[in-house]
Amino acid sequence: MLEFLDILFKAFWVGCAAVGFGILFNLPGKYLSTVWIGGAIVGFIKFGVLFYVSDSVILATFLAAIALGIYSAIIANKRHRPSMIFAIPPIISLVPGVLSYRTMYGLIKLTSKANADFSRVMAETVRNGILTLLIIVAFTIGVIIPAEIGRTIFKKTKPR
Repeated sequence: MLEFLDILFKAFWVGCAAVGFGILFNLPGKYLSTVWIGGAIVGFIKFGVLFYVSDSVILATFLAAIALGIYSAIIANKRHRPSMIFAIPPIISLVPGVLSYRTMYGLIKLTSKANADFSRVMAETVRNGILTLLIIVAFTIGVIIPAEIGRTIFKKTKPR
């Protein structure tokens, strides 16, 4: 039960981060609650999958992105707006910032002349870089596929 509350807590804050990015991107205020729900869905699914299903961050990111893509396609159809308006702010929370930092830091360490453990640093840097790339591909594909399917099902959304 405590784990489930922890997942809800994290989902709440992912939703708040999505609202922050929505404000940063000048999203109209009437859409911020929709963006918060999208962020909460992303956080709930990502951390739920990580805790209960698999410890693969790539799988968790992909499933969260697919759910967000479906949610944003449905909301975009109801609001007659492009789905990316509702998908971009929540998806930013899936960007692997720590792994990107570790990759870049490893590349910097590889260029230093005083690097005594070159092979270990190289292996960690390559691992972090590949993991970063796979996570980015997972959330990109996960959001685009439902958005494109939704666009063909609902036809093109018309701005008001």
